[in-house]
Amino acid sequence: MALPDFETLLQGSAQEHGHLCAGQVIGVRMAMLGLKLIGLENPRAGRDIKKLIVYVEIDRCATDAIAYVTGAKLGRRSLKFKDYGIMAATFVNLETGRAVRIVSTEAAREAAHEYAPHLATKEAQQLEAYKRMPLKVLFDVYEVAVELAAQDRPGPSAFKTPCARCGAMIRDGREIHAQGEALCHYCAGQAYYRAPVRISVEQDE
Repeated sequence: MALPDFETLLQGSAQEHGHLCAGQVIGVRMAMLGLKLIGLENPRAGRDIKKLIVYVEIDRCATDAIAYVTGAKLGRRSLKFKDYGIMAATFVNLETGRAVRIVSTEAAREAAHEYAPHLATKEAQQLEAYKRMPLKVLFDVYEVAVELAAQDRPGPSAFKTPCARCGAMIRDGREIHAQGEALCHYCAGQAYYRAPVRISVEQDE
């Protein structure tokens, strides 16, 4: 089954995301290009989803669009988040090994008014301009090599390690080794939270 057209994907992505914005346009076009370049037609609608890994480098609007178009999901381990703060994504065909990294350019932001001069605000100009802007202006595209470790692949986890201090089960090789111990992030002093206090939860009636 072929990938739906741009406007159909943009409408569906915006509905899923909660609003239409320039980031949605960038994400949809980025995903469509990425899938084309790695040779996957419409993974969200078929078995090709098992051949796809997508790395996203920012937690902004475009990421929701990329996930919508490709069907990649964190829970299926086909969507990987790297907190780099860059509007970019890498699309990997697990079957062929081909991978491309696509980066949204700053030049596109600066040129938006040239493609939609009739619109008054910068936001409106970007939303409209990104729909019609040539791909070579909108994106920088790189062929890249991605080495996917066994513990990062989709499927059941074969990697389980209990934290040596608190006993939490750490999956997929995410333990931290320090002073000869395998530790969870909290016990290694690298967690995003602090000062946990256990609380009781009443049983549902």
